[in-house]
Amino acid sequence: MEAGTIVGLLADPVRLKVVAALALGAGTLTDVAEASGLPLKDVALAARRLSRAGLVDRDGHALVLHADRFGEAARAAAATAPPAPQLSADPGQDAVLRAFVRDGRLISVPAQHSKRRVVLEHLVHVFEPGVRYPEREVNALLAAWHPDVAALRRYLVDEALLTRESGVYWRSGGYVEV
Repeated sequence: MEAGTIVGLLADPVRLKVVAALALGAGTLTDVAEASGLPLKDVALAARRLSRAGLVDRDGHALVLHADRFGEAARAAAATAPPAPQLSADPGQDAVLRAFVRDGRLISVPAQHSKRRVVLEHLVHVFEPGVRYPEREVNALLAAWHPDVAALRRYLVDEALLTRESGVYWRSGGYVEV
C-alpha cells in the first residue's frame, strides 16, 4: 500500500478515529464505537472502507488493524523520495548543514564551534556584501531562519561574518560568489 493512499484514508476524521481506537486495542465494531465516541453505523462504514484498502481485516464484528502496513508504506516512500538538494559542494559541510537545516530553517544552533561556523557561513549569505542593514532588518532576515535572532546576530558578529557599528550591520566575512 502506498503512503499517499494511507494518508488519504486517514484524512477522514472518522476513519482516523477508527484506526486510533484499533491501535489502542479495540477489537470489535462495538469496542471502536465506545472508544471513539462514534455511532456504530459510522464505525461500520469506516471499517468497510479501511478493509477494502487492506488496512483492516474484518470478520463479522471483529476487526484487526494491520499496523505493519504503515511502516512498510513509509519505508517505500522514503526509498523512492528524491534526494534532498545539496546545501554545500563540500561533503563535510553538506553533512553538517543537513543535520541542522530543514526546509530552509535552522532547527537548532550547533553547540560545537566548528559546526556552528559552517552553519553561520551558510547563513551569512542572506546578507548582500556592501549593503548596510539596520538591526530591525537583520532581525527580520534572521527570523526567517530561527527564532533566536539575538544569538544568531551575536554569533555572526563574534565570528567576524557581520560587523556592527551604531546599530547598523554589514557583511564582513564569508565566501562571496563573483
